[in-house]
Amino acid sequence: MSAVTEARPGPADGGPGTRLDNNSTRGRFRPRTPAPVRSLGLRALSVGSLLLLWWAVARAEIWPPVILPSPQAVWEKAVATTTEGFSGHTLPEHLWVSMRRILVGSGYGTLGGVLLGLLIGLAPAVRALLGPFISFVRTLPPLAYLSLLVIWFGINEEPKIWLLVIASLPPVAVATADAVRNVAPDYLNAARSLGARSWQLPLWVVLPHALPEVMTGIRIAVGVAYTSVVAAETVNGIPGIGGMVREAQRYNQTDTVILGLIVIGLSGLLIDWLLQLVDRVLAPWRGRT
Repeated sequence: MSAVTEARPGPADGGPGTRLDNNSTRGRFRPRTPAPVRSLGLRALSVGSLLLLWWAVARAEIWPPVILPSPQAVWEKAVATTTEGFSGHTLPEHLWVSMRRILVGSGYGTLGGVLLGLLIGLAPAVRALLGPFISFVRTLPPLAYLSLLVIWFGINEEPKIWLLVIASLPPVAVATADAVRNVAPDYLNAARSLGARSWQLPLWVVLPHALPEVMTGIRIAVGVAYTSVVAAETVNGIPGIGGMVREAQRYNQTDTVILGLIVIGLSGLLIDWLLQLVDRVLAPWRGRT
């Protein structure tokens, strides 16, 4: 028997012991689907399931078409409204007029809400004077004061804009005031020690610190203004997407009503997505500090 034992390749030499089992490593190195792709897929699945359910219920004719039209009927109405128009205006024209009213009304409401929120948050006397009034207006539904605005301003554009201003101002004011009151005194003292004047503190210290909460209030305010546009356009709202829905409701044109609701919802999602982009640009530190 030879004294030298024949060396056999082992795991360290790349022998059979190092052979990887495909079944054991297949799950370990399986590529994962990116999160944005999964999110988009789930959203598409949700929308597709809803459309399928809508089509199935309409096809079963549980309710007559005047109650629940089919998706195809709503699509055909969308094409007809875009090309031929409704009440003398096309669908893009109705949408643009409503968007302009929302942008103007919520813009003025946002500006007033930020200024008022700064005053309420910084001055206790202003907080005691105007705080209850802001809370009172915030609890009022838009239809509660629409009639009063019509009496004051007539039936043209003024009552619609004022309704959206009043609807969007309180959420921004409340969010700004709460954020201002939560500013740490150390920030203010540090700014004063660096030579900042009193009138510079709200602009360069308080407002940047409160900006994430202010942007949240603006998103809420724009959403409230958008939900109020139908109420605002119940009075002489043509052209306007809310006025189109109101006019179609009078003549039981359910497909046009559903079309208007879909357009309002999709455009509202687009506006909220744009506001989220603005939030990430203006306040990139949200959630990091």
